[in-house]
Amino acid sequence: MSRKIVPDVISGQTVQKVSPSETVRATARMMKEKKIAAVVVMDNHRLVGIITERDMTTRVIAAGLNPETTVARDIMTANPDTLGPDDEAAQAIRLMRERNYRHLPVVQGATVVGMVSVRDLYAVYNTELEQDLKDRNAFIYGENYGTA
Repeated sequence: MSRKIVPDVISGQTVQKVSPSETVRATARMMKEKKIAAVVVMDNHRLVGIITERDMTTRVIAAGLNPETTVARDIMTANPDTLGPDDEAAQAIRLMRERNYRHLPVVQGATVVGMVSVRDLYAVYNTELEQDLKDRNAFIYGENYGTA
């Protein structure tokens, strides 16, 4: 079965955004508060970048930059690759593996509608595999297999 990014992998997300001039410290605090690992960087209503925990680690902490004075535009991945809502989960996993991504914005037209993570994608496939195993066992051993 082909799974679409929306609604099979993500749906109803509130996309967390920062401006290019937001400090890294404020961005990190927001990510901690929201319990997320990536945010999109928006200039007005236009997607201009993405910031992940990995960006903060490698581009701020390891580089010795001050998170109070360093701003999002200085550490973001500019013009990030994106996914569309109708893209298939398999395509997303392939792209993320090939390019070593853990997060990708989901864009419909010019609107960011979500953020998909590799964890989201694997959760969908894990659930699908578990159901497939249950269905196969029920077929092989009988309808009531595993219910007693």
